[in-house]
Amino acid sequence: MKTLEETELCFPQLLNSSCRKPIRPQFDTMIYILLSFGSLLTAALNLLVIISISHFKQLHTPTNLLILSLAVSDFSVGLYMFFSVMLIDGCWFLGDLMCTLYDYLGYVIASASVGSMVLISVDRYVAICHPLHYSSEITQKRVQVCVCLCWICSVIFQGLILKDVLQQPGRYHSCIGECIFFINYIAGLVDLTFSFIVPITVIVVLYMRIFVVAVSQARAMRSHIAAVTQSGKVTAKKSEMKAARTLGVVVVLFLICLCPYYCVELTGQDNLLNDSSAAFVLCLYYFNSCLNPVVYAFCYPWLRKSIKLLVTFKILQPDSSELNIL
Repeated sequence: MKTLEETELCFPQLLNSSCRKPIRPQFDTMIYILLSFGSLLTAALNLLVIISISHFKQLHTPTNLLILSLAVSDFSVGLYMFFSVMLIDGCWFLGDLMCTLYDYLGYVIASASVGSMVLISVDRYVAICHPLHYSSEITQKRVQVCVCLCWICSVIFQGLILKDVLQQPGRYHSCIGECIFFINYIAGLVDLTFSFIVPITVIVVLYMRIFVVAVSQARAMRSHIAAVTQSGKVTAKKSEMKAARTLGVVVVLFLICLCPYYCVELTGQDNLLNDSSAAFVLCLYYFNSCLNPVVYAFCYPWLRKSIKLLVTFKILQPDSSELNIL
């Protein structure tokens, strides 16, 4: 009986202070296998996007740089999920400090992902609604600065939100082998406001404006109004419109996957993984990171072409970065 009890503990040698290891049914085992595969697929697909944009010089455009930032955050989500599924298994063996850093990293990745979505929306808004100013306002250097600021602000902001936990790792742990933490009401409200309400509002408003302008331009082109160009009014390029539609799909999927997660958070559930329905919402949130590269593959020929070059190892040839990929 004592042996059975010890095997149920995360740390059998610490009978009085160790957490109990949860006994998972067969159904949960299958879910864990699927989550493991999904996390690896997420990381692999986004890695293809990262390598493609980074390697081929033709793809070094402001819009693609924003897609690269989003792909980096999605790639990190894949690795984060895989670590959660494969190494935790109900017990945390890496200590309180690593637990705190692990949770902190998850918050930073999520915040940077939302920030990248906002930047993508701004980029498409300027390209569609103010095409004359796009080349002068949205430059490579400015986008690089914005992407860096997005990640730096995510690190600082989440550091302030999780300040209490970072100062005292493991303060909410009731036993050894546990990895949970709680955010106070004020910090949670601030995080909800600036990580969800404000950015989602900005994204929705910008894309509503893009939709209105795109519809008006489509009507003008269909009716062949010559005065549109004669009056000095410039319409967006066809390629810009296609990019707006593609990234619009990405944004819509992002909202569909993100909103349920924050709705659960609004209910005040502190530990999502304790409830099966809430855990599903969390998986849906992470699943969005796997959807983005799939959308790119369907809508961007350059990604399909670059993946073909990667798979056939032609990327290793000299001057492969100069290849015509568009």
